[in-house]
Amino acid sequence: MIRVLLADDQSLVRAGFRALLDAQPDIEVAGEASDGEEALRRVRELRPDVVLMDIRMPLLDGLAATRRITEDGALADVKVVMLTTFELDEYVFEAIRSGASGFLVKDTEPEELLRAVRAVVEGDALLSPGVTRRLIAEFATRSKEPAPADTLAELTEREREVMALVGIGLSNEEIARRLVVSPLTAKTHVSRTMVKLGARDRAQLVVLAYESGLVRPGWLG
Repeated sequence: MIRVLLADDQSLVRAGFRALLDAQPDIEVAGEASDGEEALRRVRELRPDVVLMDIRMPLLDGLAATRRITEDGALADVKVVMLTTFELDEYVFEAIRSGASGFLVKDTEPEELLRAVRAVVEGDALLSPGVTRRLIAEFATRSKEPAPADTLAELTEREREVMALVGIGLSNEEIARRLVVSPLTAKTHVSRTMVKLGARDRAQLVVLAYESGLVRPGWLG
């Protein structure tokens, strides 16, 4: 059972998400929060698998709450998905860099929301596929100078190759076709790379791909 915490200051939004999620046989809403401070308390109390976190909330915004969650080693298994009104919300970039596993627009289709919750638990993909490449492009334009080359010293050549493909926004299936391997093999390479680099999920792997200099702006397309 996937346990979800809803953090949004609008009760109608929470009610809508709860009705959708609780109707699924493999998902349950573990709790709700109406501001960032309450969300942080509830996460520590309930240890949900996924937090659907609104970016803009009173007392403590969703970005700050996310950073505190992802920096707390005791909450390493909690995945945060940011909720935003606009696909290119100015805070989305910082949310991903702060450790969020991805983001969804609030008016996303119900089926995509359910896929997103299930996917993020598996660490399989960035969310909102339609804007993934634009998000990565935004990161590329803002990324800092490459980190020292020894950041990737533990990776094999194939793992570096796979990480670069993740960095330009390819799915496991697309990576498999590019490298002429099975999707399971591609997923295994991605998983091993995340473990070696200490990445929480695929979203952080994208960030690391740019920060290490493995992927450079202009490689999208």
